[in-house]
Amino acid sequence: MNPRLSLLLIGLAGLAVAFAPLPVQPIAPQERTFEIDARQYAYSPSELQVNHGDTVTIQLVSTDVVHGLYIDGYDISVEADPGQTASLTFIANKSGSFRFRCNVTCGAMHPFMIGKLNVGIDNWLYRSIGLATLAIFGTVISMRQKA
Repeated sequence: MNPRLSLLLIGLAGLAVAFAPLPVQPIAPQERTFEIDARQYAYSPSELQVNHGDTVTIQLVSTDVVHGLYIDGYDISVEADPGQTASLTFIANKSGSFRFRCNVTCGAMHPFMIGKLNVGIDNWLYRSIGLATLAIFGTVISMRQKA
C-alpha cells in the first residue's frame, strides 16, 4: 500500500476517534445531594461526580468562619455562616470539569480553597486510549513498509 495513503487513512481514523460521538448509553437524570464541609481553606469532599442532566443540591456547611462556594462555568454561588448550612440547587447541564472555590475572603490561604465538579463521563480517557492505539498501529505499518 502507498505509504502516503496509509498515513492519510491513519490520520482520518485519528480525527474520527478524537471528535466522533462515543456510543455511550444515556443515563437517566437523578437528584443528587452532597453535603460539603468548609473549614480552614478546604472542602470535604473536594471532588464531586455527577451525570449530565442531574439535579444537584449542595449543602454547604461552614464550621469555622463564613465560607462561600462559587462554581466556575455555572456562575452560581452560595454562602454559609459559621455553624450554619446553606443550600444551592442547580441542573448539571454543562459537561466537563468545573472548579468550585470559596468566594468569600476567609483567611490567608483563601485562594487555595478549591474543589472540582465533574459532570458526565471522562470522554478524553477513552479517546486517548484510541489515539494511542492508532499511533502504535501507524508505527507498526510504517516500520513494515520500510522493511
